[in-house]
Parts: sequence; C-alpha cells; structure tokens
Amino acid sequence: MLTDEELLRYSRQILLAQIDIDGQLRLKNSRALIVGLGGLGSPVALYLAAAGVGELHLADFDTVDLTNLQRQIAHDTASIGLSKVESAAKRLLAINPQLKLQLHPHGLDADSLAGAVAAVDVVLDCSDNFSTREAVNAACVAARVPLVSGAAIRLEGQLSVFDPRRDDSPCYHCIYGHGSEAELTCSEAGVVGPLVGLVGSLQALEALKLLAGFGEPLVGRLLLIDALGTRFRELKVKRDPGCSVCAGHVE
Repeated sequence: MLTDEELLRYSRQILLAQIDIDGQLRLKNSRALIVGLGGLGSPVALYLAAAGVGELHLADFDTVDLTNLQRQIAHDTASIGLSKVESAAKRLLAINPQLKLQLHPHGLDADSLAGAVAAVDVVLDCSDNFSTREAVNAACVAARVPLVSGAAIRLEGQLSVFDPRRDDSPCYHCIYGHGSEAELTCSEAGVVGPLVGLVGSLQALEALKLLAGFGEPLVGRLLLIDALGTRFRELKVKRDPGCSVCAGHVE
C-alpha cells in the first residue's frame, strides 16, 4: 500500500495512466543496483530515488575529487575526499528519507558482483571502463536481470537496454565484443557535463519503464547521441547467436 505521504510525494507520476498507483507500488517494491556514482550514476541515483524506487544498491570504490564536480551532480565541494557511495547516500536520503540503501563502497569483485546482481530487479551500468561493463553484463546474463547500459565521452553518448529474460535481446558483448585495449576515459579525453546528465537521465527513465512496466524499453536498439550537433540516431541491434556470453543462456 502507498501511504498518504507517498500518494502526495509521487502524485505527478501517479497521474500518468501508464504508471498510476499500481505502477508506483511496483516501484516501491523494486530494487536497483547502480554501478558507478559518477557522471552517469549521479542523475540515475537522484531520479530513481526521487521517483520512489524502494531500494537502491550503490557500488563505487572511488572518492570524490575536485575534478568530479563539473558533472557528478550527486556530490558537492564539502564531499571532496569522501567515498562517492557515502556522499551519494547522504544526498539521496535528503531527497527521499523513505529510501532504503545498500552500500558497496569497495566496489564489487566477481563473487560479490554475482550476488549483488541477483539481489535486484534491474542493474544500471554507469561505469567508465570496458572491463567493468563486461563483468556487469556477464553477471546480468547469468542472473537473468535486465541491464541498462550508458556511456558518454567527449561530446558523444550511447544508451541501450539488454534484457536476458527476452530471447530477442542481445547482450552488451553481442554488440561490443572484447572492446578495445586503447579505450579512453573521461579523464583522458574529456566530457561535457550536461551530456552525462542527459544519458544518465535516459538510463533512469529506462529503468523506471522496466520496473513499473510501462512503455517500450530500448531493447534491441542502440541510441547514439551527438551533443555537438544535438542529434539522435537509433540503430537496431540483434543477438549474436555465437556470443560467448549469452548464447548458452537462451531458453
């Protein structure tokens, strides 16, 4: 049941026929894992907390640095030197005191990642390196938990949803393979703040659609964002029948 306070807090969402009270209840009873509390993870965490997702699991081994504050809006100057997980948790509870949190301030190794993924209803990959994305994808495929994956660098962003519960859904590895050893990070190539805010907001929206059960998730589609020209492009992507990660998990 939703309390009177919750009905008021989420009233603007509940007014939407696609969400209504039933959808809000589903959000309240949902759990989401956010991997990375940086430029992407900040808006993801803020919007999911504000929208009434009942429990957020936050994973990040890093601490807040002055260079983060240009784009990582969950943190502030007073948080410099603190764990990003602890900094974000403080901000999220200030927005929504009803929120339940589980914190992973030391990151997740192979064993703990598998358990963390299996404990939630959706995973949002907001990390900034290929090896983490590959590990998160593999854990989601094994646990059959949908994954909302976002990335942004320089003035370009990407977004897709991988849902191993669906036979027609590719996984991250289907599209990106083994990646590139020369992959750049934002600290090397740069990134503009509003771009990661845009990608992270879209990740939060996709997660809400999956959890509340409305709309058409971005499964089998890769959204490409050109911030320089303010253009969006969508590519259709298919499952790789020979994928070394998900091919053996098709039922």
